[in-house]
Amino acid sequence: MELNGQTLIELAGVEAENIVGIIGGPPCQGFSNIGHGDINDKRNQLFEKFFILIKQLRPAFFVAENVPGIMNSKYDSIREKAFSHVRDEYHLLSPISINASEYGAPTTRTRYFFIGFRDHPSILPFTIEDIEHMKVATNEQTIVRAALEGLPQNIYCHGNRAGIRTLLTDYYDPNAQHLQSDFFYQRVTDMRPLGIGNDEYIRHYETLHEIDGCFPTRHTVSVRRRYAKLDYGQQDRISKSTRLNPEGFCPTLRAGTGPEKGSFQAVRPIHYKYPRVITPREAARLQGFPDWYKLPDTIWHGFRQIGNSVSPIVAERVLGAIFQKLT
Repeated sequence: MELNGQTLIELAGVEAENIVGIIGGPPCQGFSNIGHGDINDKRNQLFEKFFILIKQLRPAFFVAENVPGIMNSKYDSIREKAFSHVRDEYHLLSPISINASEYGAPTTRTRYFFIGFRDHPSILPFTIEDIEHMKVATNEQTIVRAALEGLPQNIYCHGNRAGIRTLLTDYYDPNAQHLQSDFFYQRVTDMRPLGIGNDEYIRHYETLHEIDGCFPTRHTVSVRRRYAKLDYGQQDRISKSTRLNPEGFCPTLRAGTGPEKGSFQAVRPIHYKYPRVITPREAARLQGFPDWYKLPDTIWHGFRQIGNSVSPIVAERVLGAIFQKLT
């Protein structure tokens, strides 16, 4: 790819040999099983563009992520054309299906990872087994109840903007019955890299113990009554929302549609304890985002961001396996 006759390497002003890794998620909407499945969707071309960039920039390794639908046989030619740009120079691992719950996130969200490396002094060879070795033990997996621990839950559905910042009283209540999980005490409240995050929000979070994204959703009385009658894992016949099982995992959270298609919100799961759909902050927890991460100031934008994201926990564990091979 060139811009004004210059390659991306020239524009970036770096030497190819200095690029250790490139990580990306080419748009998945054209490949999604819940979409139209149009093989000619223009967005599908961007999967190949990613590998053209890899060929130009020549990193020591690369990681690309996409939805399971990309493995449908009708997309074989798209994948093959993309891989053809790097096959001669890179060692390509077989596509890896990763269920987030197996890597420590409280969701069953499944995605495919396409990973490769070349002979380079910065990295040692690695295999699929090195990635799969990062799975957590079954008894160390994070369930819904542990993921939502400490968040304000009994939110009355006013439909107002009170959720922009909400006091986290349970964190500091000595009588609160916490699960004392690693997820709560490490992933949620700790492990913040220096210099990362919104400074103002983090200051409120650390000094005033306030959190954002706890937006209530307006439900009618009849809807709340329907939700209250649902068993864990049961789907509401009208809204199609499913009630979470506190001892299980959250299903894949989706982004909804963009402005070009009406800005519709995706179906959201129902809280396991209260007759309401989950808040953006609860969705963030279930996707593996920490509380110090600032969310957008609307429900729609929050769920769009979360639904389009890779679980930070999954990203950390996959990249952790590769990091161990860097020299």
